Amino acid sequence: MPPALHIPQRVADLSASERGSQIFVQFTLPTHTTESLEINKPVRIELRVGPAGRPFDLEAWEANAKPFTDIPADQGTIKYDLPAAEWLGKDVGIGVRIFGANGRTAGWSNLFTLSVVPPLAKPTNLKAADVREGVQLTWEGESPHYRIFRRVAEESSAPAIAETERPEYVDRAADYGIPYHYSVEGFRTGGDIHVFSDLPAEVTIITRDTYAPPTPVGVVVVPSIGSIELMWERSTASDLAGYRVYRAQGEGAFEKLADTRETPSYSDRTVQAGKTYRYTITAVDKLANESEKSAPVTVSAQ
Repeated sequence: MPPALHIPQRVADLSASERGSQIFVQFTLPTHTTESLEINKPVRIELRVGPAGRPFDLEAWEANAKPFTDIPADQGTIKYDLPAAEWLGKDVGIGVRIFGANGRTAGWSNLFTLSVVPPLAKPTNLKAADVREGVQLTWEGESPHYRIFRRVAEESSAPAIAETERPEYVDRAADYGIPYHYSVEGFRTGGDIHVFSDLPAEVTIITRDTYAPPTPVGVVVVPSIGSIELMWERSTASDLAGYRVYRAQGEGAFEKLADTRETPSYSDRTVQAGKTYRYTITAVDKLANESEKSAPVTVSAQ
């Protein structure tokens, strides 16, 4: 058997994008050689960026591309930033090759083409407001698209939760009483353009449930011997605790008559025959937020 050559495998997942004034390059460092042996000695990384001619000529690109060799190789996923200004308005090819401890390499990675365009300004004046539907985010910016990131409580990561073309978004999945930290980036993609803005500072909000359920509707009263039966449409509130029944005699003031469970009905057995009563209903949630009163209904007891 001949001795092993210990040549690191080629990188196959190199990608690049613009972020602010920088070009951001990312790839995975190989863990095995071309002979499927585990790499157990330090490797050296060479990254090059240069004009991408049409049609692309690898030898011409390699001869004119600018090398970057100060890239640490101590992590599995390599992330490297370099200034974009030198290539503004140009199409560039970006490639990387990995050298083993013996100086051997399997060659260039996949060559990634990037059109370097003017940077996108980061969104400004990011605000978060507590609204009935959830958390409403607003900001100022001129990017064609935006991506919203959310970090929950003390978590370290902030995954993307949505994309929008407007400088506003409502997070309807936010729960009450939990700190949420939001940030927004502008982006533009298409063809060889992959440009993203810098992220603004996070904005933090803890929402509180101060919103009452919808006002009950469809109240119907039916007089019966010795009682008045009330029915209404069931509330759609997800945090409904029950209903509150108010009654007034004649043209008198409404007074609380009873609290009910989630069943949208009530039987008033304290009426007196021949007297006229008015009824109105409210909905109450689990935090005691009470809705407006329904439209009053009038009925005479039998």
